[in-house]
Amino acid sequence: MSALRIGVVGATGAVGETLLRVLEERRVPVEHLAAFGSRDRDAAVRYRGAMLDVRSTTGEALADRDVVFFAGGESLGERFFTDLAARGIYCIDNNPTFRLRNEIPLIVPEINATALDERHRILPVGNCTAILLALALAPIRDTAGLREVVVSTYQAASGAGRAGLEELDRGQRALALGEYEAPAVVFPAQLAGNVVPQVGSFDADGWSGEERKVAAETKKMLELPDLEVSATCVRVPVRTAHAESILVRTERPTTREALQAAFENAPGLAFHSDEIVTPRDVEGRDEVHVARLRADGNDGTRFALWCTGDQLRKGAATNAVQILELLIARGYLQ
Repeated sequence: MSALRIGVVGATGAVGETLLRVLEERRVPVEHLAAFGSRDRDAAVRYRGAMLDVRSTTGEALADRDVVFFAGGESLGERFFTDLAARGIYCIDNNPTFRLRNEIPLIVPEINATALDERHRILPVGNCTAILLALALAPIRDTAGLREVVVSTYQAASGAGRAGLEELDRGQRALALGEYEAPAVVFPAQLAGNVVPQVGSFDADGWSGEERKVAAETKKMLELPDLEVSATCVRVPVRTAHAESILVRTERPTTREALQAAFENAPGLAFHSDEIVTPRDVEGRDEVHVARLRADGNDGTRFALWCTGDQLRKGAATNAVQILELLIARGYLQ
């Protein structure tokens, strides 16, 4: 395979900058990397020790790439996908537009790599919360089946991008100094020193957009369309790592010991048998961390657990780069 020509759209955002870092860390064979955004900016992002210019995103500018990552702006990439895919360019998209299309796979390489086919040129990256949840559930599915999942999430400010991180930082600074705290703009309520039980807009039935995404995308990633998933999504004042409290009901009886063995052998997971793990512990790491596994009742079908992972990395950038690595390993990029 010859070295690749890569484009990163949204390179100046939180996910875009993390993408550049992960590409460098994982030593992906990139011959030329071009950074794109909403406008031209000189020396705006760092890659391999150099400051790169960011170019305005146009179809013509993207047309000479082998792979284009779309790291921000839900509608930005959609204008270019049809033409780029027709040219044979792979589009790895971190936005929700294509995630639930029946003909398009939603790849988490540790779970469903077999769903990827060479003909797929548009490859969405799943919702960050759903990726973490699906990774934590896959060993249970494989051990005893899954019938029902109830999850409460504790989602980091970075899930709302750089603007969310900046709003949290300003609010925490104001609280610490006893100064005026500006009203919330990015979040539905001020996040500093608070928890906000709304991620996305509510629908007519009272479910938020994030809660609907988590349920639908988790079922698709796990290839369990009939799985019952109920999510309550909450924003908390941490920076980049989401956490989730999960209660499951399995199809078949099993034991805590059997599930622990499954977690310990699962790719992409780190299992903690005796200690807690917190979002601050896992910032900057790629694994999803599982802890506090316990049986709920005596029939062997209900279990509770805790998981946490960096949403900018495994929940977004790292999963995107792993999809590229899968394309390379399959020989689809020549």
